[in-house]
Amino acid sequence: MEKFLLLSLLFSMAIITCSATTYTVGDSSGWDISSNLETWVADKTFKIGDALLFQYSSSYSVDEVTKHDFETCNTTKVLANYGNGNTTVPLSKGGDRYFVCGNKLFCLGGMKLHVHVDDDGKSISPALAPKAEAGTDQRTDTLPESPSTKKSTEFSKGVANCAQIVYIAIPVAFYWMMQI
Repeated sequence: MEKFLLLSLLFSMAIITCSATTYTVGDSSGWDISSNLETWVADKTFKIGDALLFQYSSSYSVDEVTKHDFETCNTTKVLANYGNGNTTVPLSKGGDRYFVCGNKLFCLGGMKLHVHVDDDGKSISPALAPKAEAGTDQRTDTLPESPSTKKSTEFSKGVANCAQIVYIAIPVAFYWMMQI
């Protein structure tokens, strides 16, 4: 019985360690000109493996830009452009990320987001959507996900190494338990 409890504790810790958080930008208001994105981001700590879920109407888009373009709301040279209304952006490396609305007037009105992703030295490199070339209207959309204010997504994009460890550990643990 003690071995079973120890094994359960180990698996619980592995799953908690392997989990990531998907943050819905702006919570229930979403990616919208009425959202106070500075207040929304203020109490959050983003980690590698987390994701940002942008939910927005067809009158908006999301552009990832450089710090300079973020500060000036320059939407002519974007790093990536999303426009399907339900976009998930994985946070796969540490550092600062900058997002603005593709409509410069909305960006100037405050529809922009700066997030800092804590770098724990364990950068991961999931397969990301292709980047849009500067000056084009190419979109790098992601598949829609169900809405959620903040959800834990075990084995989400970017934590495949952790998921693989857990998947290998499960049959080993059952074999070990059968030996008891």
